[in-house]
Amino acid sequence: MGLQALAHLLYPPQCLACGCRVQTDFALCADCWRDTPFITGTVCNQCGIELLGGEDDPQALCDTCLTESRPWSAARAALAYRDVGRDLVLKLKHADRIDLARPAGDWMVRAAAPILKPDMLVVPIPLHWMRMLKRRYNQAALLSARVAKLAGYDHCPDLLQRRRSTGSQDGLTKEGRHRNMQDALTLHPRRAARVEGRHVLLIDDVMTSGATMTSAAEACIAGGAIGISVLVMARVAKEA
Repeated sequence: MGLQALAHLLYPPQCLACGCRVQTDFALCADCWRDTPFITGTVCNQCGIELLGGEDDPQALCDTCLTESRPWSAARAALAYRDVGRDLVLKLKHADRIDLARPAGDWMVRAAAPILKPDMLVVPIPLHWMRMLKRRYNQAALLSARVAKLAGYDHCPDLLQRRRSTGSQDGLTKEGRHRNMQDALTLHPRRAARVEGRHVLLIDDVMTSGATMTSAAEACIAGGAIGISVLVMARVAKEA
C-alpha cells in the first residue's frame, strides 16, 4: 500500500465545506459543489461582479464601472460572496483553514484566464503587522502563492506594506471605505524596484467596494507599474 493510500485510509478525504467524506483531497461533495456560487457567466470586466442576462461580452461593464474609473484594467473573482462561497472565505480567513488556499487558488486561476498577461508579478494585499501577529498568516499571501505557482509568475508577497492599521471596513459606506484606505498601502522600500515596468496581478480574498485594491493599485502605479489587474477569491455582489 502506498503512502497516499495509507494516509487516505487513516484520514479519509473530507469535503472542504461540510466535512463529509469525499473521494479525493481538496474537493467539495456534490451537495456543496451545487451550492457553491462559482462565477462562470458574464462578468463586469472592471470589477468581476456577476452580470445578469446579456451576451457574453468580455468587455462588459456594470453600472458602477460605467460611471466610476478604476486604477486597474481588469478584475475577476472565482466565487460570489454568499452561501458556501462566503463560508469558505471565512474559514480561510478566521478558522485557520489554510488548506483552502490550494483549491481556491486553482479556482482563481481558472477565473482569471481571460485577463492573464505574460510575465505578471503576483502581489497579495498585506495585513497590518498587528493583525498579522494575531492571525499568524495572511490569507491573501497564501492565495497569491498558489496563483503564482500555477500560472508560472513571479511572486512578491511583501511588495506592499500596510503602514497604518485600517481596522475593519464592515459597516462603512463606499465613500468611507475609500477614505479609510487612502494612502494606507505603500511599496516596501526594499522591494519597490521589482514593480517598475511590470504588470501587477493584485490578489485578495474578498473585494467589496474596491477601496483596498484602489490603494494597492495606486501604490504600484506610483512605483512604475505599467498595468494592474485584480483577482480575488470572492466578490461581494452589492457594494456597501
